[in-house]
Amino acid sequence: MEGIRPPLSSVLAALTALAACAPGMAAQEPILIGVSGPLTGPQAQYGIAWKKGFELALEEINGTGGIKGRHLDIVYTDTQNDPKQTVAAAQKFIADPRIVLATGDFSSTASMAASALYQRAGLVQFGFNNSNPTFTNGGDYIWSNSPSQSSEAPAQAAYVRDLGLKRVAVFQLNSDWGKVTGDLTVAALNRFGVQVADRETYLPDEKDFKTIITKAKATNINGIVLVSYVNDASLLVQQIRGQGINLPIVANSSQATADFPRLGGPSAEGVYVAGDFSQDDPRPAVQAFVRKWRAKYHEDLDYFAVQAYDSLKLAAAIIAVGGTDRTQVRDAFAKVHNVPSVVFGQVTFNPATRRVDDFLGARLVVRSGKLAIWEGKKP
Repeated sequence: MEGIRPPLSSVLAALTALAACAPGMAAQEPILIGVSGPLTGPQAQYGIAWKKGFELALEEINGTGGIKGRHLDIVYTDTQNDPKQTVAAAQKFIADPRIVLATGDFSSTASMAASALYQRAGLVQFGFNNSNPTFTNGGDYIWSNSPSQSSEAPAQAAYVRDLGLKRVAVFQLNSDWGKVTGDLTVAALNRFGVQVADRETYLPDEKDFKTIITKAKATNINGIVLVSYVNDASLLVQQIRGQGINLPIVANSSQATADFPRLGGPSAEGVYVAGDFSQDDPRPAVQAFVRKWRAKYHEDLDYFAVQAYDSLKLAAAIIAVGGTDRTQVRDAFAKVHNVPSVVFGQVTFNPATRRVDDFLGARLVVRSGKLAIWEGKKP
């Protein structure tokens, strides 16, 4: 990560200097952001975590005068992470001129189903959760501050290597995201000298993994790598341990959520997770945010919640610079610099990739039912 650069005073001033609205400002319509994501269905836990992060960010943004005296608000559409519903949500957002920016969906597969619509209509799709490296290829209205799998997959592979695993099986979700992430992970494992003895795919709604686990068990592996979402990963670890397999398991960043230890139960204990963020990060800004979060929600911090919080604060900074014209909002992504971020420390976009280049990462392990920072001890 680059050295600390001076903060962009114009961005911060636009968000913090308006402690009170001028007379008549309250009568103005709020600025709207459209959010499509899973509030029900198999991936609902991610959308619920988002809402908590968004709620806290909205309180802070509007509590300091909003954006140039106008409140910020969110229009939610529950898509259940279904690409068809994501397309319908995009059509809804595009048709509403009050919406100046849209974000979502949860998976890159669902998000990218709507990207062409957003691009043609000239409405920014801000995919703050979209790690597929090809997501921003959809056009100049498609931006993301999510760490890309181009960084995350090699980080997971390096974790596998540093745990001393030499011969592994890879269990991979059979989706566009799963294929891209699996390919990147396997390529990195090969570069790091880790042999992939078996690579198995499974369907998103699959519940019984006995066949692929039995097949992997017969290949004389000394570790298992998961490229999964939290529901299927939880079932996988339960069934792996249920077959008496006690090998180290290294899961991808989608398991960097409090739901994984909860859903996986005792079977998740000791599973390694290549995450993007840890609430145990000693940075003062992180610990201040953890205290604030616990005071409001009385629970541990979830990465997907803090990423949503960061992303809404970032979106507000972008709108403060670009205004409410959709084209100017697009252009403002390249103009903001060093926006404060809990996850990254500060955020500046790379206009060429329309992404954030910085990737810190966090090596985690499930310990006593919670995600903790890995202390470097090999299994």
